[in-house]
Amino acid sequence: MPAGEFEPVRGVDDLYVHDTGMFETDEYGAVYVYDAERPIVIDTGTGANREALFETVEEVGVGREELAWILPTHAHLDHAGGAGYLAERYPNAEVRVPEKGVRHLVDPGALVAGTKSAVGEQWEYYADPRPVPGDRIEGVSEGDRIDLGDRELVVHEAPGHAPHHAVYHEPDAGVVFAADAAGIYVPEVDAVVPTSPPPQFDFEQCLDDIRLIEEIDPETICFGHFGPRECDADLIGEAKRAFVEWVERVRRKRAELDGDEAVVEHFEAASRDIDYWNPERARANTSLNARGVLTHLDQLDDEE
Repeated sequence: MPAGEFEPVRGVDDLYVHDTGMFETDEYGAVYVYDAERPIVIDTGTGANREALFETVEEVGVGREELAWILPTHAHLDHAGGAGYLAERYPNAEVRVPEKGVRHLVDPGALVAGTKSAVGEQWEYYADPRPVPGDRIEGVSEGDRIDLGDRELVVHEAPGHAPHHAVYHEPDAGVVFAADAAGIYVPEVDAVVPTSPPPQFDFEQCLDDIRLIEEIDPETICFGHFGPRECDADLIGEAKRAFVEWVERVRRKRAELDGDEAVVEHFEAASRDIDYWNPERARANTSLNARGVLTHLDQLDDEE
C-alpha cells in the first residue's frame, strides 16, 4: 500500500488502515479509521502528513461533524503527534488517551523536547504538535469502554512499552489495536522485531503485555507499524522470543564492551544489514532500542 493511501482491514467490517508514509517508509505508520455508528480514528501519526489522513477519513465516508473519537494508543509522537490537528479539524470528536498521557497532549512541550533528544535528525519527519484543548480530552484506564454506538472498545493498560500505553480490544470483531505492545510485525521479513525506547521501557511488563494479548486471543492484531496481521500462537510466541533475545543480546554486549556508547555503536553498525526501511531510520531505531534496554538494565541494578 503506497504512502497516503488506505485499504480495508481483512475480516473486520468498516475498519480501514491508513499509511501515513512515516519516515519515508511505506506502511511504517499505521492509523486506523473505524467507520462505526460513532466513528473513531485510532492513533494519529506524527501529524506531518495529516492532510492525507484527512482525505482518507473523508473517503471512508466520515464527515467533519461526524467523527466522534480520536484515540491515541499512547502519547509517543509517532502515534499521538497528530491528535491536536485532528481535534482542530473534527470539532465534535473527543480525545481519549491513557491517563498518564493526557498531560503530554494538553501541553506537549516536555514530550517534544524528549522526542527531539531521542530521535535527533529524525525530528524532520515530525510536525510540531498542536495542544489538545483540555475540555476535549480525558484519560482512560483498565476496563474502560469507548462507545462506538454499534460496538465498543475495551481498554487494557499495557505499560511495558511506556507507562502511558494501552491496547484496545473490540470483542465482537476479535480485533486488538496493539500499537507497540507486541513489537513491530514486519511483513517484508515475516518477523516481529522488538521496540524498546528509553526512558521507560520495562522488559518484564512488556512480556506481561504480550501475554495479555495472548489471553484475549484476537483474530486480528492491528500493529502500530506496518498494519494488521492475523493473530495465531506462532505470532505471539515470536513476539515473546524477539524481546527476550533482544534484551539478552544487549545484556551480553554490555558485558563484552567498554561502555554503553560502544554497545550502541555496535548495534548501529549491525543495522546496516536492515533493509526494510531507509538506512537512516534503521540506524536511529536501533540506537533508540539499544538505549532503552540499557536504561532498563540500569534501573534493575538500582533496585537490587
